[in-house]
Amino acid sequence: MYRKLYSDLLQWKASNSRKPLILQGARQVGKTWLMKHFGKSEFKSCVYVNFEKDAWASSLFDMDYDVERILLFLQAHSEVKIEVGQTLVIFDEVQEVPKGLESLKYFCEDMPQLHVMAAGSLLGIAIHEGVSFPVGKVDMLTLYPMSFSEFLLALGEKEKVALLESKRWDVLSGLLPSYEELLRQYYFVGGMPEAVSSFVAEKNLKKIRQIQQNILFAYRNDVSKHAPKNDIPRINMVLDSIPSQLAKENKKFVYG
Repeated sequence: MYRKLYSDLLQWKASNSRKPLILQGARQVGKTWLMKHFGKSEFKSCVYVNFEKDAWASSLFDMDYDVERILLFLQAHSEVKIEVGQTLVIFDEVQEVPKGLESLKYFCEDMPQLHVMAAGSLLGIAIHEGVSFPVGKVDMLTLYPMSFSEFLLALGEKEKVALLESKRWDVLSGLLPSYEELLRQYYFVGGMPEAVSSFVAEKNLKKIRQIQQNILFAYRNDVSKHAPKNDIPRINMVLDSIPSQLAKENKKFVYG
């Protein structure tokens, strides 16, 4: 599945001044898939750590931030030889272990030549109290849901994307009905990769709606898990108001 951000990852990989990279983005926009695909495609080897699922990972930084010790542990645990320039180290769901976020500072200072990526939900990274964010020690990119062009490419409509990018309005005007139908499909399916993949494979709109509902449920769980307790009802009320906000003629978001 094509993601436009991939070209930015290639630039980061090739940069001599790169720092550990934080890939931001909401849940389910494809961060994990993109990092793993990038590691598999562009590196000899890849070491992947999920701080949410790997119970042992939470103790990785308990002793200190000694980069050499951390890498030796990861190498032994994963049974993958970590080679500078050849290996991508991925820390996923980094918001679950605040010290994992702080460790990026030491990877930047003590082993800047190693390729390190981290990813986490925007909410979790933003609100951990007492966490020292590695300001100036990381590069940052944000992955969003799939754009209309990415949606078209997933459907195999490469020529239509090329025509859009050419801005040949004289030609595009004759294909307006076709583009309008594709746009209606995009409006229903949205840009979440799981929903798009399901649409490409099955065209089952009922299943797609269930996938969307599951994603919304996961978002609400994230709010309950990370947000201050007193803010949770208000945040859920804001989420509930989004459809009506988007339906207004005045697109300015007003709530409360």
